[in-house]
Amino acid sequence: MFQHVSDAEATPWRPGPYPGVELKLLHRDEATGGVTVLRKFAANTTVPAHIHPLADETAYVLSGSWEESGVTYGPGTCFFAPKGERHGPHVALTEVISLTVFSGPLTVA
Repeated sequence: MFQHVSDAEATPWRPGPYPGVELKLLHRDEATGGVTVLRKFAANTTVPAHIHPLADETAYVLSGSWEESGVTYGPGTCFFAPKGERHGPHVALTEVISLTVFSGPLTVA
């Protein structure tokens, strides 16, 4: 049996760290501070280049069209950024939903 089960449908969207970004917290690891979240980016949202100083980030695109460095990506794309590595800007060409795992606390610099 799984030690934690989360129902995404019953979990409310919360404001994210940038305008146009919302999060659904699916799991928090109390030992590491890491989180698993659904992220929703409104169409035409641009997230500026940034760093997550305390966590590796793995993002899997579930729906929508996403642009990175002039290349468009869609569902099934997996992105990884090690902690402390600058990444972005990210551009949501349409509404984008991603499943994202942060290995430590979700902080942005």
